[in-house]
Amino acid sequence: MNFGFGQGCGVIKFTANPLWRAARFVSRSSVILFGVAAIFLSAPANANARENKPQTLVLFGDSLMAGYGLSQENGFAPKLEAALKDAGHSINVVNSSVSGDTTAAGLARLDWALVDKPDAVLLELGANDALRGMEPAQTRDNLAQIIEKLRAMDIDVLLAGMMAPPNMGRQYGDEFNSIYPDLASEYQVDLYPFFLDGVAADPALNQDDGMHPNAQGIDEIVGRILPDVVSILTSGS
Repeated sequence: MNFGFGQGCGVIKFTANPLWRAARFVSRSSVILFGVAAIFLSAPANANARENKPQTLVLFGDSLMAGYGLSQENGFAPKLEAALKDAGHSINVVNSSVSGDTTAAGLARLDWALVDKPDAVLLELGANDALRGMEPAQTRDNLAQIIEKLRAMDIDVLLAGMMAPPNMGRQYGDEFNSIYPDLASEYQVDLYPFFLDGVAADPALNQDDGMHPNAQGIDEIVGRILPDVVSILTSGS
């Protein structure tokens, strides 16, 4: 840097050396370039982190998915999660099913199950409504409200259908059994027509009560429903 002295007043005149200005410019430019490079280099890593994040599937149902009468390892949730992982899916299956739940009880507790927004929900409710002879119109309305809330949160839904017991009569059965395909059509959600398909009324696949699947029955359900679960998990990817 150069210094000059003014006449009579002793004022110091400061003139920056061009080399010093150039050095300062290079230094600042290096910082900017480093910052930009860091952003671009971190972008793929962040994207990969998002891609590798496990999906979350919530099971929202009653005793059929809660694992009633079964040891923990033989329940529907752990067996479905194991089957999904064996198929190559990075997944966490969260079992929010409660034994004895009706559609009304499920609707009342839905918000608690969605605190950590899942990617998808397997919805299986209604069996206890039919066993109690509840009006099919009320069951339908409760399920519709559950589906509406899930869709509003952009959560994929697999609706598992149920069938009324034969002793409820033909008219009741027709009204109840039509709930699930009607809702699937109205709200454009995936439908697995009957959760107990291949298991219901088979003594070899049910517990002594004749209503709840045993371990072999759970294996049968998992094997049958697996492709539909995979479908909803991959539809939004």
